[in-house]
Amino acid sequence: MPSRREAIEMTPGEVQDYLKEQKRIILVTNGPDGMPHPMPMNYGVDSEGRVVMTTFAKAQKVKNVERDPRASLLVESGDGYSDLKSVLLYCDVEIVSGAEAVAETMGIIQGSTSLSKDFSSDMSEQARASYAKRVVLRFTPFKTISWDHSKLGGRY
Repeated sequence: MPSRREAIEMTPGEVQDYLKEQKRIILVTNGPDGMPHPMPMNYGVDSEGRVVMTTFAKAQKVKNVERDPRASLLVESGDGYSDLKSVLLYCDVEIVSGAEAVAETMGIIQGSTSLSKDFSSDMSEQARASYAKRVVLRFTPFKTISWDHSKLGGRY
């Protein structure tokens, strides 16, 4: 008989599906004083299954990643114990510069890649100026922990 932990663990496919269904994630970087720096962020999943997000290049989270390119990501859902689902990812983080990369990532986050196609022609000057100040954070997990209490069928 499998352990309780094994019974609630998500498969890699379930993890990817769950990540694609959700909109917000908690990004935890290591702050300048060594304390965790948690921030809620909107995110997307790229074609290689990596979590991606965009933020201003001068943001504290970017400074933290420049100093220590590791982070934890947490997504959770559910109102009660019986339907609690979570994915915790321990990741290496890459900072990608360039307005076109930002536009592509914004398209992934918003569920459409049309923004990246519009970058060179139809994008407003205000959007161009904003994208020029941003970077992409790309997360490659090296450890994944997941749980889906609905797999217990209401039995604890």
